[in-house]
Amino acid sequence: MTRSDLFDIYAFLFARKSFYRFNRGLFHASIRGLGLINFKDDVVSGERHFLKRFLSQLRGPTVFDVGANEGSYTKAVLAANRSAQVFAFEPHPATYGRLALFSSGIENITAINAACGSASGQMVLYDYAGSLGSGHASLHAGVIEGIHKKESSERVVDVIDLDTFATGHNISQIDLLKIDAEGHELEVLKGAVNLLRESRIRAIQFEFNEMNVVSRVFFREFYQLLPNYRFFRMLRDGLVPLGSYSPLRCELFAFQNIIALPDSTAGAK
Repeated sequence: MTRSDLFDIYAFLFARKSFYRFNRGLFHASIRGLGLINFKDDVVSGERHFLKRFLSQLRGPTVFDVGANEGSYTKAVLAANRSAQVFAFEPHPATYGRLALFSSGIENITAINAACGSASGQMVLYDYAGSLGSGHASLHAGVIEGIHKKESSERVVDVIDLDTFATGHNISQIDLLKIDAEGHELEVLKGAVNLLRESRIRAIQFEFNEMNVVSRVFFREFYQLLPNYRFFRMLRDGLVPLGSYSPLRCELFAFQNIIALPDSTAGAK
C-alpha cells in the first residue's frame, strides 16, 4: 500500500463534517511540528541551536543583522561566537538609540542607523502612532494598519543596499546574513545580488510570514532569486530541507525561520 493510498483512506474516513474540528486541531498542531508559529523564544524557534551549530566552528565570522531592533539577535550571535564581527542595521531612530547604547564599548559590533533594500536612498518607515520604536516597524504600512490593526506614524529613513555597503567597508564575505525586515526581506536580498552571484554569502536566515501578504511576495520568488541555494525550515533541534519548490509546502504565510545555504552541486545540475 502506497502513501497515496493511505491518504485516500484517511480522506474517505475523516473528510466529513463531523471530523472538521478534529482535522482543524490536527492541522494547527502539525504546522507547529513543521516549524511554523514557534516564536515563543529562540529555543522553541530553533534559532539558538542553529547559531551554536553554525557559528561555533568559525573563527571571526562576519554577521549582518538586518532589522536588528535593540540587539537581541546580535547578543545571541556573540553568545554563540565571541569573535564574531556583527554589523547591525536598524532604521528606527529611537530603536537605533537603544541598539547603539547596547553595543557601546563592544568593539566587534558596528551599529548602522539605516534600513536595507534593493537600492540606496530613502523610504517611509511605519510604526505604531506614538511609539518610541517597536519590533513591528516596517517599510510597508499594511503591517501596522492591516495586520496589527493600529494607527500608524510615518518617518523617512535612510536605506542602503548591501552590495554598496560591503564594497564601501571592504567586506569580502558574509558568513551569516540574518534578515528580519517585516515583509521587506526579498528587497534586502535584491540589494545583495553581486554578493550572491559571487557566492560571498555563506548562509542566509530570513523570516517568511503574514508580512509577505502585505508586501505581496511569494516564497517562489526566493527560489527564483537564489537558484544556487537550498532552503531549510528551522526546528528547535536542527534544519529540515524544503526540497524543490512546492506551493503546498512553501506558501505558508505564518511565522517561520528559513535558512538558505549554497548548493555546492548547483553548477553540475
